[in-house]
Amino acid sequence: MGADRAHRGRRRPVRATAYVGIGAVLLAGCASMPDSGDMRDVESTPRQDTQVRVFALPPADDAQPREIVQGFLEALTSDDPNYETARTYLTGDALKKWDPNASTMVLAEAPTPFTQVTGNEPSGGDYRYQLSGEKVARVDGQHAYTPAGGEYEETVHLTKVKVKDTQQWRIDKLPQGVVLGRSDFERNYRSINKYYFTSAAQSGEAGRVADPVYVRSQVDPVTQVVRDLLKGPTRWLNWVARTSFPSGTALRKGTAHLTPDEQNKLVVPLNAKADRVSASRCQEMAAQLLFTLQDYMPNGVDEVELQGSTGAQLCTLSEDQADADAASRPGKGIEYEYFIDGEHRLVRLSARESTPTPVPGDLGEGVKQLRSAAVSRDEERAAGVSVDGSELYVAPLTSSGTIGEPLLRSAGATAKDRLTTPSWDGRGDLWVADRDPKKPRLLVLADGKGEPLEVRTTGLDGRIEAVRVAADGVRAALIVEKGGKRSLFIGRVEREADADGTTVSVVDPRSVTPDLEDVAAMSWAGDSRLVVVGRESGGVQQTRYVQVDGSTMPGPAPSALTGVEEIAASENENQPLLAHSADGIVRLAPGEQWQTVVKEGTAPVYPG
Repeated sequence: MGADRAHRGRRRPVRATAYVGIGAVLLAGCASMPDSGDMRDVESTPRQDTQVRVFALPPADDAQPREIVQGFLEALTSDDPNYETARTYLTGDALKKWDPNASTMVLAEAPTPFTQVTGNEPSGGDYRYQLSGEKVARVDGQHAYTPAGGEYEETVHLTKVKVKDTQQWRIDKLPQGVVLGRSDFERNYRSINKYYFTSAAQSGEAGRVADPVYVRSQVDPVTQVVRDLLKGPTRWLNWVARTSFPSGTALRKGTAHLTPDEQNKLVVPLNAKADRVSASRCQEMAAQLLFTLQDYMPNGVDEVELQGSTGAQLCTLSEDQADADAASRPGKGIEYEYFIDGEHRLVRLSARESTPTPVPGDLGEGVKQLRSAAVSRDEERAAGVSVDGSELYVAPLTSSGTIGEPLLRSAGATAKDRLTTPSWDGRGDLWVADRDPKKPRLLVLADGKGEPLEVRTTGLDGRIEAVRVAADGVRAALIVEKGGKRSLFIGRVEREADADGTTVSVVDPRSVTPDLEDVAAMSWAGDSRLVVVGRESGGVQQTRYVQVDGSTMPGPAPSALTGVEEIAASENENQPLLAHSADGIVRLAPGEQWQTVVKEGTAPVYPG
């Protein structure tokens, strides 16, 4: 989950909210601290810091064309819930047809307006300005973020209209949506994970999957988050995810503002589409809400109550009930960190230990020398790749866990042209790429055994150098090499079964690190984020967190580390990072610095 819930308390802090307009700062929401009695919640808020709220001013009566354009652009960066102030700069069709929710274009800097002259000079009654800038990203109408590049160029047209018995300039033609600079976007918007379920056909069982979107962080965010969740998965994820809310479910008409009560319980009134859901389905609906709000709010909510169109209770679900269900899934109770030691054995280390020990069975006894390994999410099996990269083995992690014949062989001429580090998905299937230049393939072994199935990789151009499949089983992170450049992509995993068997495809890949020229290593580090080691053109190696949609994570990056070759993170964000660097196997616990575990070792991994 995005929030660190393992160490959070139940009390929310008192906060102040600053409302900023031109020439004035207003403070609201301040509460006094009682000097006696029990500690209690004073406010339910998704923010722990002081919030600065910015509101724009409408146009002055004598505002000139450039001032109108600049004032409108500034109004787009305000916290006005429905852009009412921005609309005061418009007239005619622009006022009727402009839809600020159509999209948000993010530029490197605030858009610059230039006068666009038609003919010799503008006529006395109209003016054109060209808005320009460098594109960074686009947030679509579903609030899904996509990195973008190139120049932004759009035209704004102004005309004079009668306002208050005077002729004033107003905008009568403009592009749909909102455009703003990156700094304003980062101040106004926040990434959250909406939570849905994967279908049994895709993931083996109904697991949860995160769908990141950006919402305006200070405009009734809880209500906005709930509305976004009810609308269903974004287009990219919709192929492999489902919602338990019936089609057409929305907040009951007249619901204006959702906020948890004094007991930190959120009541969500729904329309008639949800009136006849079963008890089990209602519990799933409530779980989606709880997981989503836990991701958005540092303190989450303790309980969700769903109501039908008449106000009757449909069901309730507590945070503890939802967390207990999530903790029962494979991979949620990870006990060990793993890597290959100096003797090419698979070893493990718990948080309470300082010295690694070989895993039980042949993989830990050195029966086959290994160069990389992957441990299943239930930590009952492991897959190992031979030291020369040519063979893949699977064995139980028990004292009697013997290695049989290799499940896969690569015919690549050199070690770097053979098998990659394998990866287990949430349904227990094993993934690996064969880098043989004569026959490069992405392969999956159902349940980690049997005949490897070649995966279709629609839209990928280049050779796969690394693969990591998310716990949800429907997203795959891939490092792809082409022309000496290694890039990171996220692809959607789709499975289709028919009379001839099962077809597995990785489709619609999206670049998530377009600014990195060389990606050396990566690992899943949460429900929708990865930790990536890479280098910009002409730059030095760096380690950073990125979202699966390509947006950068707020907050500090992991501390610098020299010569990282491999990196591993748990999808439980409270566990330390592991890396293979110039210093050997090193570990970075939250709030600490990198510390050496052993001088000789490679291929650190967590289960998965």
